[in-house]
Amino acid sequence: MTGSPGGRAAPLPGAHEISTEERRCRPPASPRARRREPATPSRRRTARPPGGSFARSLKRNLTAHGFLIGAVLCFAFFSWYPMVREFLLAFQKTDQGEVSWVGLDNLRTVFNDPAFWQAWRNTLLFTVLALVLGFAVPFAVALVINELRHGKGYLRLLVYLPVMLPPVAAVLLFKYLYDPGYGLLNELLGSVGLPEQQWLQDPDLSMLSVVIASTWMNMGGAALIYLAALQGIPGELYEAAELDGAGLFRKIWHVTIPQTRLILSLLLLMQIIATMQVFVEPFLLTGGAGPEGSTTTVVYLIYQYAFNFNNYGAAAALGLLLLVLLAGFSAAYVKLNRAENE
Repeated sequence: MTGSPGGRAAPLPGAHEISTEERRCRPPASPRARRREPATPSRRRTARPPGGSFARSLKRNLTAHGFLIGAVLCFAFFSWYPMVREFLLAFQKTDQGEVSWVGLDNLRTVFNDPAFWQAWRNTLLFTVLALVLGFAVPFAVALVINELRHGKGYLRLLVYLPVMLPPVAAVLLFKYLYDPGYGLLNELLGSVGLPEQQWLQDPDLSMLSVVIASTWMNMGGAALIYLAALQGIPGELYEAAELDGAGLFRKIWHVTIPQTRLILSLLLLMQIIATMQVFVEPFLLTGGAGPEGSTTTVVYLIYQYAFNFNNYGAAAALGLLLLVLLAGFSAAYVKLNRAENE
């Protein structure tokens, strides 16, 4: 074997080919080993300028707070300020532009009005009738639509259509239906041999007529909410109930109602608050007071104090009473509901 210059042994023939082959067969380096390798200048990430992330975060927060401030200003101007102003007006009296504090005189004026107690009785009657019809009918409609296999989309549109109508147009439609001379309802009664009714002129029927119109106008939204809740109930629960021999009403009582209890309780609270503030339907159907004051509600009495009698203090006092009543009822209802859930 001959030597190479410098005293080093010359590589054997084929040694270079063997090392190349070994490198090809060598397993790839693990990710952990790759991380240990020093980053080359081409792969080294460029450093961000100082304060760049802070500037982006500040800009994003400023944008979010800008939208939030706009919503807060709208609530403050259209909701909170009127409530504060109403609270102040309830203890003030305005006479020829001069404002004076009168204490509880406005509340005494409201309590001594004979129409005060009648308005509360009518409002409570409307609320009870609206809960019997307006709370049960949308739930029944949602149950029927949920059981159908075809045409659900068209039925949902048909049910929600009255909500999309302007309230004044819907009320005037019912005023035409209730007309004692050429109304459609009296024509239907006459066609089957039944006596015609004075729907809006009879003190015993006027409030029921207002409730029917209000239920038809507002049940579409509640029916769609109930329908969405019903479609979220697992089908296995109904199958298990059928295996246990449960019929339709038992399945509704033991499966449907417990599974939709949260939605039912929420809509019950919202409907009570809404019905206690009814104004549009009796105002347009019966002129507000109705025959013998049978449709005079609390909100209509507030309207009379403010715009007919120019007594804004008494109107604010009555509105404050309604606000306190609804706030107390809502707080008690939420507390009882929370106690049941715990």
